[in-house]
Amino acid sequence: MRKKAAQSILSKRLKENRMKIDLIDQKLLGLLNQRLRIALGGGKIKKEMGKNIYDPKREKEILEKLSLRNRGPLTEDDLKKIFVAIIKVCRQSQR
Repeated sequence: MRKKAAQSILSKRLKENRMKIDLIDQKLLGLLNQRLRIALGGGKIKKEMGKNIYDPKREKEILEKLSLRNRGPLTEDDLKKIFVAIIKVCRQSQR
């Protein structure tokens, strides 16, 4: 009986954690779409100015700023992987 009660408590905690993750995912989705809308606007401006969409210096600055702000547990390598992917999607959408 005791083991069953412990399992029930753990099951409840897992469900609560998953609900929290689902809420965070919803917020992330909204923020990613907001970021992309802004990036699309930036892409239009770059085109009007005759600038390239790809700006490696700017992308490096973004990654450096994020790295300085990161307090973990996200590793530097994983942070870079995530944001390189986000930036790549935004850049490709600007074309």
